[in-house]
Amino acid sequence: MRVGSFAGFGPPSVMRVEHRRAPEDPRRDEVLIEVEASSINGTDLGLRRGDLPPATWGRMPFVPGFDVAGRVLSVGPTVTAFSPGDRVAALLPHRGGGLAEQVVVEQHRAARVPDEVSGTDAAAVTLAGLTALQALHHVGSLRARRGPGGEPPRVLVSGAAGGIGSFAVQLAGLEGAEVTGTAGAAKLEWVRGLGAHRVLDRRAPGLAERLAEAGPFALVLDAAGRSRARGLTPLLAPGGIVVSVRPLHPDVLRSLRPRRDFATVRTAPRSADLAHLLRLIATGRLRAPVEHVVALDDVAHAHHLAETEGRGKVVVDLTAAAPPGR
Repeated sequence: MRVGSFAGFGPPSVMRVEHRRAPEDPRRDEVLIEVEASSINGTDLGLRRGDLPPATWGRMPFVPGFDVAGRVLSVGPTVTAFSPGDRVAALLPHRGGGLAEQVVVEQHRAARVPDEVSGTDAAAVTLAGLTALQALHHVGSLRARRGPGGEPPRVLVSGAAGGIGSFAVQLAGLEGAEVTGTAGAAKLEWVRGLGAHRVLDRRAPGLAERLAEAGPFALVLDAAGRSRARGLTPLLAPGGIVVSVRPLHPDVLRSLRPRRDFATVRTAPRSADLAHLLRLIATGRLRAPVEHVVALDDVAHAHHLAETEGRGKVVVDLTAAAPPGR
């Protein structure tokens, strides 16, 4: 089978396509998936650049990709949720491997894809959408954060144009929140189109003052993992919380544990959460912000787009051929 991989750290050009042995038959509660699409996330870019410690993932050459959509080819003997032929999406563990024509995952990491949802949309929502949903609800308890008079909570999404941020803007809006999003100047109207009530240029002078005017916020989501707690917590309303997607060193986490105004999210492979997101897309209430769909043969270009544009999602189509001349 074909896979996208890198054998050394560096720019997008280190990505290559190679051939590997197909996975063995699924065991126990595993399912074998013929992959149609896999999206590129910030984790993939950080791994390729060498920004993340090797102990967190695996050996070279490494196959990135943490979310997949496709069709079940076969199932292990104890699988109860899926059958061959089912369309599914799945969140892969830290060892990655989603940029491959076939993958094996445990059934609790997967959910059925409704007929109304394309494979590219299903792949796009899996990791980024789960992270946004779990940050807002499981960690941030958004539904419990209405004002004393029942007024909608104010939510700030920092990094609102990225994959996680673009889902977070929409998901917070579905809960009736008043959403403020920050992004680069060229992306502000795009973020507004996702449903943000207010958009602010993150590089403009006076941003802190404009954020203070827009707040105070019941929940601040650092969707890009760029900000520090001390820079965001002053924007909170009493009892509010900052939730960051940035993985923190255990020592830092221990030092923050007594605080109730800052937390981090660790994306969990909750099948029910993924199924909920896919239903929202199927019914038109949530849009998968897919900006580019690129063939596996052109995976280096896909990484370039994800790294330079920083808007929405780039999805790799493992069924398509690269365009001529690239």
